[in-house]
Amino acid sequence: MGQALLAYMSIVSIVLLILMGMDKSRAKNHEWRIAERTLFTLAIAGGAAGGVLGMYLFRHKTRHNRFAFGFPLLAAIQIFIIVQLWT
Repeated sequence: MGQALLAYMSIVSIVLLILMGMDKSRAKNHEWRIAERTLFTLAIAGGAAGGVLGMYLFRHKTRHNRFAFGFPLLAAIQIFIIVQLWT
């Protein structure tokens, strides 16, 4: 159970990391953006760790309090769940 959840969360995290990079690139080029709701949905769905990594790797959404506090909080909760299921 723990391994399957870890694999799922890893995939969702990678998808969110890629989307954060794409959104940053689109922001620089004044193009159509990825909705914040989509980013948060993926974070809640298990990809918060990728979202946090994307925030700081691409320097994207770090000034938005909902992201700056929400993504790390979600990531901590999700990591806690994984650790509890693993042990």
